[in-house]
Amino acid sequence: MPLKKSLLVKQTPLNWDAPTLVAGVDEAGRGPLAGPVFAAAVILDDLLPNPGLADSKKLSAKQRNVLYDYIKANALAFCVAQATVEEIDRLNILQATMLAMQRAVKGLRLKPGKVLVDGNRIPVLDILAEAIVKGDAKVPCISAASILAKVERDRWCESIDTEFPGYGFAKHKGYGTAEHMNALSNLGPTCWHRRSFAPVAQWVNAHDQV
Repeated sequence: MPLKKSLLVKQTPLNWDAPTLVAGVDEAGRGPLAGPVFAAAVILDDLLPNPGLADSKKLSAKQRNVLYDYIKANALAFCVAQATVEEIDRLNILQATMLAMQRAVKGLRLKPGKVLVDGNRIPVLDILAEAIVKGDAKVPCISAASILAKVERDRWCESIDTEFPGYGFAKHKGYGTAEHMNALSNLGPTCWHRRSFAPVAQWVNAHDQV
């Protein structure tokens, strides 16, 4: 017996990606031999243009600084956080990076409904999260986070360059360049060097220091 027309119900399709605030997350400083690892979380305003957003590594320092100011002035919310050198040495760099990302997301003044993270790993969050490989080149909010994290860390390196002028932090930003390795060999590690990283650990072991 056919159902009466009044009993027929059309199923409403489920929208698995409902409109919500989306935060992009990225880090800066996993590879260097010294300094904290930085992470940023950014919720962009979809009603405003975001000209020039791209992977921070593919932008010049001047371009990053201009976009840094634009993002901070126009984003709905943003937060830059760190994990310390002590946390890097105690937890390892991957877990410290996840910790910095957690802090960045938790520091947002608005709680996002979804978090998009650059790379192939996501921190433990109480929010729906997705990892996107090369997301800093594909997703504007991740690009914005990449820029904030990179500029903040570069400025941190420039600030300690005056404290430790023989190391060249303003130039190499803590990465293991020939200049940095030569300074490490001649001067030894500073309080900002990551002792869990092989070149620093080798110097410490060679000089019987903890």
